[in-house]
Amino acid sequence: MIDLKAFEVWFVTGSQHLYGPDTLAEVAKHSETIARALDAANDIPVRVVFKPILTTPDEIRHLVRDANATEHCIGLVAWMHTFSPAKMWIAGLNSLQKPFAHLHTQFYRDIPWADIDMDYMNMHQSAHGDREFGFIGTRMQLDRKVIVGHWEDRDVQARIGAWTRAAAAWHDAQTVRIARFGDNMREVAVTEGDKVGAQIRLGYSVSGFGVGDLVRVIDAVGDSAVDDLVNVYESHYEVAPQLRATGDRRSALRDAARIEVGLRQFLDQGGFSGFTTTFEDLHGLVQLPGIAPQRLMADGYGFAAEGDWKTAALVRAMKVMSAGLPGGTSFMEDYTYHLTPGGQKVLGAHMLEICPSIASGKPSVEIHPLSIGGKSDPVRLVFDTTPGRAVNASVVAIGDRYRMIVNVVDVVPTDEPLPKLPVARALWHPLPDLATSAAAWIHAGGAHHTGFSLALTVEHLTDFAEMAGMELIVIDETSTVRGIKQELRWNDVYYRLAR
Repeated sequence: MIDLKAFEVWFVTGSQHLYGPDTLAEVAKHSETIARALDAANDIPVRVVFKPILTTPDEIRHLVRDANATEHCIGLVAWMHTFSPAKMWIAGLNSLQKPFAHLHTQFYRDIPWADIDMDYMNMHQSAHGDREFGFIGTRMQLDRKVIVGHWEDRDVQARIGAWTRAAAAWHDAQTVRIARFGDNMREVAVTEGDKVGAQIRLGYSVSGFGVGDLVRVIDAVGDSAVDDLVNVYESHYEVAPQLRATGDRRSALRDAARIEVGLRQFLDQGGFSGFTTTFEDLHGLVQLPGIAPQRLMADGYGFAAEGDWKTAALVRAMKVMSAGLPGGTSFMEDYTYHLTPGGQKVLGAHMLEICPSIASGKPSVEIHPLSIGGKSDPVRLVFDTTPGRAVNASVVAIGDRYRMIVNVVDVVPTDEPLPKLPVARALWHPLPDLATSAAAWIHAGGAHHTGFSLALTVEHLTDFAEMAGMELIVIDETSTVRGIKQELRWNDVYYRLAR
């Protein structure tokens, strides 16, 4: 499981010696108070650590050096309590290898109208101290998040929290390993890509394995481990009658459990945080893994089908970002449409592998035929998805860069029951409407595989995309096809010039 409390951000405050030791002592006291409050805030899932006030170029450079070298430090939150001349930040910011957010706040919320004097003004001058700091960030063309408001306000803490979640996912991505069982499936284009380029740009690595490497581990799984996992299935889910102890398909449930135990052992032993499978390469497997990737995703692993390693890495990043939040996150695919005028919707699903973290109730363990793959009927969890606002995201390689496309969607109950659809599924209204969102998605080159989340928002994904240096296209209630096409054209010009 993913524990975001294992990470920390450092709260750093800029000032200068011009104000004298008494003022600097007061600045330090205020800064520590803010850091402690942010550390205790419910909306900030990581630890917030106060660091001593920074007043010289050497102090800044040494702090950045320490932050870069500290494994569990995932970034900095910077605030200028007074006026911190920005030239002294250049060397430190030039060497910073981790994300930073700029908190534009002040210690006291309100102006003390009857008592304000020049001493107060000199102490509480973030209004222009942060502008000086902001200038140097812009002059150096540094990507960062600027958060404005009083540090005690819930919305400010929530925005810091969203940024820390993205920073944790970016930090995690630098050491993520994806296991790819089999190669790219057939002639599919969007699931291919430059793995070396991805590792250089995004951090994670992708290692290929023949399915026989996995089969050897699965075949070595003992019966007692299978018994234990079958007991878990029976205690956590509604098991179909034919899969129960007296059912005629009990052996299929045991086969599925053996696959899960072996797959989990393979991933744990290799230090993998994500994986892909393909129904085209199943040599030696009794059935296509179904319940195994579903349950592994629920435990925080990234996954995508058909060799799609970019989406597996995206799902892992979204799992890290959403850890501890209600709603759930899953691999997803836009599968089929409901095109009734005035009620157009998308039915999202996959053959088997949708994460139960997004289930609206207790999933059922079922077995049904699968018309592709040429193996025994696979066991899978079947459920409907919880209604609510969600995001659907895709990362694609666009020649010289990576592009993230995000569509905001409203998940809704199905119009009628789906008694013959033997897979987990989600039904949604894409914003602003299906015609606009689908055309915009296609113009942007979005993939058919996505990371889907009821827990995350556009803000989380925006923060992550900026840390990763990705182009970002958001399709929401304000979008038009004309506007998206124009944005794509301008982005092409920007990235060519920036390169």
